[in-house]
Amino acid sequence: MEIRLDYMKVRPDSLQTLLKLEGYVQKSGLDQKLVELIKIRTSQINGCAFCIDMHTKDARAMGETEQRLYLLNAWREAPFYTKSERAALALTEAVTKISDAGVPEDIYEVTRRYFDEEQFVDLIMAINAINCWNRMAISTGMVPGDYQPAAKK
Repeated sequence: MEIRLDYMKVRPDSLQTLLKLEGYVQKSGLDQKLVELIKIRTSQINGCAFCIDMHTKDARAMGETEQRLYLLNAWREAPFYTKSERAALALTEAVTKISDAGVPEDIYEVTRRYFDEEQFVDLIMAINAINCWNRMAISTGMVPGDYQPAAKK
């Protein structure tokens, strides 16, 4: 496989725009392991191999277990996720597939049990950020495999 187009070279400002959104998510105060689960689950739904490769590596570097990563696409049937993670994953799926049914009231209510208003907005921003990254990676043909997480400080 070869990359179709290097959007970062063609339009560097597009990358800067995405990095600004990513920076917001990183500074939001959301648990970073949860953010990685959101990124991976969204990327699974969207079929973004590049982002699945990247974010499973990042999650492992943060100490996420192989078992939880392997079973993420079947999180409803796996007992390894907390109630708040389950709420965030349900919201992730609803927002990512928003044209199917919007965000149903029951998903909103369950999510709000575990996340306050600001955190809810931050979750939506995290979900939207990875959806945007997925669409850029898929559209431009980014190839998985070479990404390595930053060294721990």
